[in-house]
Amino acid sequence: MTSPVPEKILRLARAVREAGGRALMVGGCVRDRLLGREVKDWDVEVYGVEPASLRELLGRFGRVNVVGEAFTVYKLGQDLDVSLPRRERKTGRGHRAFYIEGDPSMSFEEAARRRDFTVNAILEDPLEGEIIDPHRGLADIKARLLRAVAPETFVEDSLRVLRAAQFAARFGFEVEAQTVELCRSIDLTDLPAERVWGELEKILIVAPRPSVGLEWLARLNVTPQLFPELEALRGVPQEPDWHPEGGVFIHTLLVCDCARQLSEGLDYPRRVAVMLGALCHDFGKPSTTVFVEGRWRSHGHAEAGVAPTLAFLDRLKLFTLDGYNVRAQVLALVREHLKPRDLYRGRDEVGDGAFRRLARLCELELLYRVAKADILGRNAPWVPPEKWLDTEAQEWFIARARALSIERRPPEPILLGRHLLEMGLKPSPLVGEIQRAVYELQLDNRVRTLEEAKDAARRLLGHEAQP
Repeated sequence: MTSPVPEKILRLARAVREAGGRALMVGGCVRDRLLGREVKDWDVEVYGVEPASLRELLGRFGRVNVVGEAFTVYKLGQDLDVSLPRRERKTGRGHRAFYIEGDPSMSFEEAARRRDFTVNAILEDPLEGEIIDPHRGLADIKARLLRAVAPETFVEDSLRVLRAAQFAARFGFEVEAQTVELCRSIDLTDLPAERVWGELEKILIVAPRPSVGLEWLARLNVTPQLFPELEALRGVPQEPDWHPEGGVFIHTLLVCDCARQLSEGLDYPRRVAVMLGALCHDFGKPSTTVFVEGRWRSHGHAEAGVAPTLAFLDRLKLFTLDGYNVRAQVLALVREHLKPRDLYRGRDEVGDGAFRRLARLCELELLYRVAKADILGRNAPWVPPEKWLDTEAQEWFIARARALSIERRPPEPILLGRHLLEMGLKPSPLVGEIQRAVYELQLDNRVRTLEEAKDAARRLLGHEAQP
C-alpha cells in the first residue's frame, strides 16, 4: 500500500476506541490503497458511538464542517469525511431522492451493502490493519472486476452507471455481465448536469485512456440517453473500410486518447478545452457525410459541428472554468480544427495576417493539439503503417504561430481609444471603428509602431488630426 494512513486518522481511531467504538476506513481510500494508488481523500465510518457523542469527540480534532448532520457526515479538513454507518431508502425520482438514516449499531455487512461496487465495499481498521470484506471485494480487485454489491438497490442510484464507466477507464477494470445488464436497464434522465459532467470529466481528464470509458458509456446505454451527438457518430463511416464496427465513433475514441497525452502540461481549463475539442471535433459528420466517387466525404463538417457541440455543452451546462471561457474555446476548436492543414496546403501564399486573425478566434496552441490528435487518431493499429498520416502540417503550423508569438493569444492592439481621443477625436462610435480598422492593418504587418498606427488613423479620417 503506497499511501500511509494519516496521523489524524490514527488519533481519531484511538479516541473512538477509548469511547467504546471502532473507526474504520471505507470506500475509495481502501480500494486505492489495495491497488497501490495514491489516496487523496479519506472516508472513515464510526461504529458503536452515538451521533451526539461523535460530534463532541470530533470537536477535539479542530473545526468540524457539518456536511449532512441529518445523516451524520462531518468533514475534518479538506480530505477527511467522518460518518456513522447509514442505511438509505429511495423516496422518489432523482439522484438525491433518498431517505438516509445514520445508525452506529449497524453491522459491517449491512452498512457496506449500500455501496455501489464490491471493490468500494471493503473496510480497513487503521490501527490493526485488519481488512473486512463482507461482499468479496478483494477477489474482484484481484480479478479487476466491477460488480454491483446489491442488484436490488444498485438500480436506485442512476449515477452508478456513469461511475461504472469512469472506474473501468481509470482502473482498467471490466464490468461484470449482470452489472452491465443492470446498468443498461436504468433511466439516466434524472441526473443533474453537474453530476454527469463530474463523471465525464474523470473519463476525459483522469483516465489514462479516455477511449475505455467512452466505449463503456456506449456499452452501458449512456450515450443514447445523455450524449446523442456522440451516439450519432456510431453509424458514420470514417472512410472506406477504415473500421467495420464504428467508423467515426472509433476514430473519436482514438483522437481522445491522443489528446489526453497531448494535453499534458496545460492548466486545468485548457486541458478540458482540448479534451472536449477532441471529443466533439467530428460532431458535424453525421449531417454531412456522403459517398461520392468511391469515397466517403464530409465536406463542411467542421462548421456543421458547431451546433451539435453547442447542444452538447448546453446539456452539461459548461460555460467557464476558473474564469476561462471553455465554451467559446471548444466551439472555436471544433470549427477550426482543419485550419492547420488548410493553411499548410497554401503555405506559399499564406501571410502572417491569417495566423493573427485565427489567433483571435481560438488559442493556436490548443488548436495545434486538437488538430494533431485528429491526425494521430487516424493511425490506428489496424491501418497499414504505409498508410499512416504524418503531422508535418500541424508542426509547421505551431512553429509559425510560435515564431509570431501568438500561440496563446492574438497581438495586443497598438492603437487604443485614448490615443484617438488625444489626437482630437470626440467620443463616438467612430473611435471604435477607426481603432478596429487600424488593428486590421496591424494584423497584416502594415502597422508596426504607435506612430504608424496614428498615421493610418489620420488617413482613415481623411485629414491631418493634430495631437
